[in-house]
Amino acid sequence: MGVRTWGGATVAALALTACTSTTPGDTRTRDGDPGPVVDDAVATPAGREVTLAFAGDVHFEAHVGALLRRGLGPVARTLRSADVAMVNLETPVTRHGRRDPKELELASDRYYFRTPARALGALADAGVDVVTVANNHAGDYGQVGLDDTIRTARRNRVGVVGAGRDAAEAFTPHVVRVDDLDVAFLAADTVQREGGSDVWAAGPDNAGIAAARGSRTDLLLGAVEAAAERRDLVVVYLHWGRENEACPTQSQRLLADRLADAGADVVVGSHSHVVGGGGWAGDTYVSYGLGNFVWYHSRQPDTGVLVLRLDTDGVVEEDWVPARLASDGRPVPLTGRARAGAVRDWRAGARCSGLGTTRGETKTADPAYEATVAPIDSALAARMRGSSHRRGCPVPLSDLRHLTMTYRGFGGLARTGEMVVHRRFARDVTEVFERLYDVGYPIARMRLVDHYGGGDDASMADNNTSGFNCRRVAGQQSWSDHAYGAAIDINPVQNPYVRPGSIDPPAGRRFAGIDRGRSAPVPLGVIRQDDLLVREFARIGWQWGGYWVTSKDYQHVAAARTP
Repeated sequence: MGVRTWGGATVAALALTACTSTTPGDTRTRDGDPGPVVDDAVATPAGREVTLAFAGDVHFEAHVGALLRRGLGPVARTLRSADVAMVNLETPVTRHGRRDPKELELASDRYYFRTPARALGALADAGVDVVTVANNHAGDYGQVGLDDTIRTARRNRVGVVGAGRDAAEAFTPHVVRVDDLDVAFLAADTVQREGGSDVWAAGPDNAGIAAARGSRTDLLLGAVEAAAERRDLVVVYLHWGRENEACPTQSQRLLADRLADAGADVVVGSHSHVVGGGGWAGDTYVSYGLGNFVWYHSRQPDTGVLVLRLDTDGVVEEDWVPARLASDGRPVPLTGRARAGAVRDWRAGARCSGLGTTRGETKTADPAYEATVAPIDSALAARMRGSSHRRGCPVPLSDLRHLTMTYRGFGGLARTGEMVVHRRFARDVTEVFERLYDVGYPIARMRLVDHYGGGDDASMADNNTSGFNCRRVAGQQSWSDHAYGAAIDINPVQNPYVRPGSIDPPAGRRFAGIDRGRSAPVPLGVIRQDDLLVREFARIGWQWGGYWVTSKDYQHVAAARTP
């Protein structure tokens, strides 16, 4: 296709130094800007298009190192068929250095990766043209490891973005010309930094990765605006999201909007280890999660290649080429029914993204979280009497509080729900749901159980998240935690109450036996061990019924002690 590259030769960190032309007749300025380019063999001004392919996290750790010799297999055909293919290289390219202290990361989550220099050559052989190293592993072996990565990139065919000898270099795009289109590739890391050393964030006078956390987002937005003024198309590959969660966080959604406003044509990313949805934010195509692509375990096996066709105005066609991680770490393309099913799942995964399904579609406004806490007024008391509250209940209405809270629906849209809990827990509960909203945790609906006449079965069947209900424990005479306003049931269909011989609600049967381990890929709305919802409720002293021994009440969270 007549592809040429500049804007950093083969690494973004070199973009501010003089470049040597790779094609006779090209002239470039010191910052990598090309002069006039004349190449009749490849220039096609009319109907100009480019095909880009994107895949997720890659490393060659442990037994996956064998792929450096064996190659990536059939998936390479998809990568090679694109004009430009890009992945996230989740490792420094080094054999030197010491492990950088990751004092800001939980001890149980501290992993260290590195790979030899031939990794870039192996990726090039597989059809990869650009990699980002703006991630939470590029600094695993400190400044020495990052310096080796930058030096190695100078001698390879693959463009490397997202790191540099200072912030200006780290945020310099790698530019590829395909026919008569200039495509600029930028990258940045938005997740929590692993440690306090400079390597985790390039600065005015220090080398590091392109970090776009908090106020540093302005560096990325400025780089996108500058690239959009000078290049035909701008791509941003981000390290973002929450691990093992396919739905975008509030910060992801807001950043995607800001990048779209800055002029990005494509925004893609990885880090969550699971495949997320894609769609449009106006004229900008956004993909929230590409999953693991070449990885040392297959606990999250679903993966694939996102293929986008673009013209001068942006993306005109999307395609998902699904694959599944094999035991040797390779992504194996799916065929037949498995392929069709995986594509359907990928499209369904966009439900919680809040993105449009067609280019130019305007997203629904994404409001900030709001919550209110109020005593039970006379109108609400009338609704509750004889329904969720009656004579003989263990707490009076005066001890209860009516909450309204913003939550994220299964379709990704912000909604306002209501709930009643004991006054002792009211503020804490609103804070937990604020955190859930911020991370995009999906909730089917949130209504008072009085909407169902106080019927617990009807509320569960409607997949309703609810709190107070003056009722007994199922099959017993003792009061339920709900009768004290000290318990909440969340997404009951996805999180059924499983006892010997019964599953409530019955619609939850297909979710009763799924793997709810810490890193298990789970369907929308499912609660699993040690996920953020469980941790947030534990922070306020509540416990999850999924940890019960003789039965599993997966929907249930309750205070350790009733008021």
